[in-house]
Amino acid sequence: MTVHHLDQLLLACSLVLLVAVAAVRISSRSGLPSLLVYLGIGVVIGADGFGHVHFDSAALTQVIGYAALVVILAEGGLGTKWTEIRPVLPSAAVLALLGVGVSVGVTAAGGHYLVGLEWRQALIVGAVVSSTDAAAVFSVLRRIPLPARVTGTLEAESGFNDAPVVILVAAFSTAGPVEHWWVLVGDIATELAIGAAIGLAVGWLGAWALKRVALPASGLYPIAVMAIAVSAYAAGALAHGSGFLAVYLASMVLGNARLPHWPATRGFAEGLGWIAQIGMFVLLGLLVTPHELGDDVVPALLIGLVLTMGARPLSVVLSLLPFRVPWREQALMSWAGLRGAVPIILATIPMVSGVESSRRLFNIVFVLVVVYTLVQGPTLPWLARTLRLGVADAADDLGIESAPLERLRGHLLSVAIPRGSRMHGVEVGELRLPAGSAVTLVVREGKSFVPLPSTVLRRGDELLVVATDPVRAAAERRLRAVGRGGKLAGWLGTNGTSGSR
Repeated sequence: MTVHHLDQLLLACSLVLLVAVAAVRISSRSGLPSLLVYLGIGVVIGADGFGHVHFDSAALTQVIGYAALVVILAEGGLGTKWTEIRPVLPSAAVLALLGVGVSVGVTAAGGHYLVGLEWRQALIVGAVVSSTDAAAVFSVLRRIPLPARVTGTLEAESGFNDAPVVILVAAFSTAGPVEHWWVLVGDIATELAIGAAIGLAVGWLGAWALKRVALPASGLYPIAVMAIAVSAYAAGALAHGSGFLAVYLASMVLGNARLPHWPATRGFAEGLGWIAQIGMFVLLGLLVTPHELGDDVVPALLIGLVLTMGARPLSVVLSLLPFRVPWREQALMSWAGLRGAVPIILATIPMVSGVESSRRLFNIVFVLVVVYTLVQGPTLPWLARTLRLGVADAADDLGIESAPLERLRGHLLSVAIPRGSRMHGVEVGELRLPAGSAVTLVVREGKSFVPLPSTVLRRGDELLVVATDPVRAAAERRLRAVGRGGKLAGWLGTNGTSGSR
């Protein structure tokens, strides 16, 4: 590659990114999932489109897709609140393991008896489409005010179920049949255990180090956090464990560790997540050949119908049976099993492994994902309202950023009061911050002043709160509690734990 070629490549990539960023705005207004727009961009510039870009490397797509998925899982883990998923962790784990098994079996049976796929091909398709897509779930659910139990279960499931599905697809794609199912189950359990142990260990060690090492620039914290998350994936994979589970758990530990300069880290991770999604979807759009899809539309619709109306609801009902989840929440979880780029990436595994008719399997998965994402994504908010599962009166959470004051053994908390916060109208003295912390400055409409105890806080204000190291956590909890419950937060039962009411 010459410098001239590099210039052309940079221009093309920047234009694609700009179009993709603009498409986010369009998709948010129309309700069309953005991943379909990104796939459409890839198709348009591909061999059958206007760009006539010829790309047919399934191996390269798989490698880049895995790298993008690592970043997406890291971003999702960083944004997952432990207090939301802790109560639902057992149900999410069962849904990610037993639910995947049920979904694979039912979908494979539909592919074999309705479409005529051989059992090996049917099992591959069943395994590929049984994984809910982390990027799709994270992007859609965080825009819908759902109960914490529903959101936590779905987010944890999407973070957990990639690992067993990757193992199943790889096992079904290898030469020769799987001789003993219990050997396969044992391999899955071993890889998940190794990945979980490594992910938790790396996340804890990383959080411990970042809390105690004062980096010279705030911009280094986001880089360090993402590097720790990616190292968890690499360590888990090299140890023959589940790297995907490792990166998700490590990121979740980091995301709940109250690290310095956290809003900047979240913004950086979110930006990387968007780049990963855009690049991954555009590349998958390039890999597909639209004129070859015609014969696979009906099989894809039939398999998707079995998956959406049969396999997914059955897996949800059986998995959540011991947990007594209300039927309305089960109905929403059944419909919220969103598919995205992950199944399409996994469909490249049999192509790389040389499975017979693997190109047809890829086309079936591609059509299934596009059609059913187009159906499920925009209808989720409507279904949530119909089932009366929306949380319409939830208060907007405060944005709190912490910068360590190493020499003074204290913290400077920057608190932004959003439009929907119940801290609006509260006097500074009514915050009742713990001893050792105080509001030292208020920034309002571009002007800053030192507040009095009688100063009334307003939406849009930014506060600077100084807290000594021992009371920093208590001060932040109290601020969040007032943000959710107002001046009577302590008596109303609202606490400062993230995600609680």
